Amino acid sequence: MRLVWFRNDLRLSDNPALRHGCASDEPVAALFIISPTQWRQHKMAPIRQRFILAQVDALGRELAALGIQLHLLRVETFAEVPAALADLCRELGVTQLYANQAIELDEQRRDHAVTAALAEQEVGCHWLNGCCVLPPGRVLTGGREMFKVFTPFSRAWLKALDEDGFVIHRAPAPLGDSLPWQPLAERAFVDEGLGELTPDPRWPVGEAEALRRLHAFLEQGVLGYGETRDFPALAGTSILSPYLAAGIVSPRQCVAALQQRLGGRPQSKAQPGFVWLNELIWREFYRHLLVLIPTLSMNRPFKPETAALPWSWDPDAFAAWCEGRTGYPIVDAAMRCLNATGWMHNRLRMIVASFLTKDLHIHWRLGEDYFMSRLIDGDLAANNGGWQWAAGTGADAAPYFRVFNPTTQGQRFDPQGEFIRTWVSELADLPATHVHQPHDWLRLKGRQDYPAPMVDHAVARVRAIEMFRDLEKQ
Repeated sequence: MRLVWFRNDLRLSDNPALRHGCASDEPVAALFIISPTQWRQHKMAPIRQRFILAQVDALGRELAALGIQLHLLRVETFAEVPAALADLCRELGVTQLYANQAIELDEQRRDHAVTAALAEQEVGCHWLNGCCVLPPGRVLTGGREMFKVFTPFSRAWLKALDEDGFVIHRAPAPLGDSLPWQPLAERAFVDEGLGELTPDPRWPVGEAEALRRLHAFLEQGVLGYGETRDFPALAGTSILSPYLAAGIVSPRQCVAALQQRLGGRPQSKAQPGFVWLNELIWREFYRHLLVLIPTLSMNRPFKPETAALPWSWDPDAFAAWCEGRTGYPIVDAAMRCLNATGWMHNRLRMIVASFLTKDLHIHWRLGEDYFMSRLIDGDLAANNGGWQWAAGTGADAAPYFRVFNPTTQGQRFDPQGEFIRTWVSELADLPATHVHQPHDWLRLKGRQDYPAPMVDHAVARVRAIEMFRDLEKQ
């Protein structure tokens, strides 16, 4: 018996572990492990948990139609997984385990422990690359080190992809008669106070839905992506991040579909489609960093010297940021959107992260954790990479003097205030000429229903830059 262990790769197509697991005449079973306590420790958002479990339900039905039974185990923490998995392998008579490589440190430690535990039962473990187009470690400098700045990584990644190429593997053919599948909603051990297991209707599960969104974006949006992607009031992005984070669609499928749409792979900013491809390469960059620099999974900065920065931990200021009460309309609209929907536009992620770290001078770790606790597309590599980039502690060529002005960012990327008025009800009736700096207008109307700015941005910006300059002097 061969066992395929699904994790953040909840799909049949382009799944190396499933493909290799089904590559012989041996019978095949599948596994998904639910770890509620570990998920909470990793700050996994309830909306993301519901999304994942709903996809597991869909995957279980699809596997059953292929004659593959998906087994579910509830194992509270990663530390308990090796013993539980060894018991299941013994019960099923498993001789080979197949899984796609995990990139996070806790997950890697769990997998090393699984390998050791199953070796005692003479069960072979096979760990494959299912999370990246190119495996971590493939794209290195001439000195065989990981790139520390994105642009040279992007160039080297494109060159390596040209050299290596890649193949998209189809879903396996049926291995036997269709099997019954008991929906997760009928299994009491799954319930963890998450409510209905069906996800938010804005995020339907299923490989077919992920591929539909991918192809719709490539047909309708990819050519204008460079011009529309930064405007949150527009439908200018692919909206694929939850599906990529859960592995419902693979990055290889995205690159292959882009190539098919354009008749080739773009190689520079001057070519159509390259801006979106570069976003996929950013995703690869942060994932490769997480594997090759394990301390990133341990709440430590990419630049070790920045651990000495005098960050604030002010709980009241942090709460105001979390709840969208900063007095800066674009920041408040973004945070209220996140709290209500579990998703945030990428430009807004940069704006609110810059505001927390450079205007409020609050530690990026608080923002990183809060995002993970709310985002349907919460992904450690991308989330950590983005927060450290914004905070000036991460992989960036010239980080410390980058401080976003929240007012001018709003004026530039939400010029008519459409996004702001959608999410900040106090400003819904303001004209576009005042929505980004509403306080004088509100004062003239005798209104006090929207908070005053928490800080003076000009003063806060100077302080942020001084923090980094003082650090350089030490």
